Amino acid sequence: MNRASASPDRSGPVTPRGQRTRAKLLKAAESVFGEKGYERASIADITRKGGVALGTFYVYFPDKQSIFVEVVDELGTRLRRLIAESVADCKSRIDVERQGLRTFFQFVRQHPNLYRVVRQAEFVDEACYRRYYDRFARGYVSGLTRAMESGEVRRMDPEALAYCLMGISDFLGMRWVLWEEDPGLERVLDTAMTLISHGLDTRGAPARNTVKSTAASKSKPKSKTPKKNTLRPARRPARGARS
Repeated sequence: MNRASASPDRSGPVTPRGQRTRAKLLKAAESVFGEKGYERASIADITRKGGVALGTFYVYFPDKQSIFVEVVDELGTRLRRLIAESVADCKSRIDVERQGLRTFFQFVRQHPNLYRVVRQAEFVDEACYRRYYDRFARGYVSGLTRAMESGEVRRMDPEALAYCLMGISDFLGMRWVLWEEDPGLERVLDTAMTLISHGLDTRGAPARNTVKSTAASKSKPKSKTPKKNTLRPARRPARGARS
């Protein structure tokens, strides 16, 4: 694992042209790191993909790792901002969860290299990798805590709950967006939201076979076998016994 780095300086270039150049480099790096992997990717690959001169790269980034870290941090920032904007008008926490999931799916569709890039961060820069999830969880915990205080969500460990919900979105996005685009994502959302809203426990909900078994028991003829007499018969006095 390479050296760990702090969150990069986000002051960036001040001119519009400089901002556009930096954005080109970041977009190209996201693509190159996703397609080739961090070890095989080179700065020349990134500048070639972005249509930027090789020497210009060093005006914005000192080395390959610094732009990689910036790509991961920028992806996380953009995703969190996009979800926050998409759920701003939601009326309930359940609506927030559904819209947040939908927005995440859309982001994965637009950034197919997201998973590959973020997962490489564990080996390139562990601090960056943890920061990606920690920052996401921090906002999640805040929203869930407010929902618990208002009575919308059952009280439990908000951080553990946040990571549970993040895990759901992560794997659903990987299976139904990244691996195989599914036009019926609403069906996947319905399943996820049923789980989030009601859990796995069926107690309290009528089971489908309950009615059938009840009807069958009603139609079954009653047994005519007489009940066994459980009382002991009275003992007859022995012949010749004293009265």
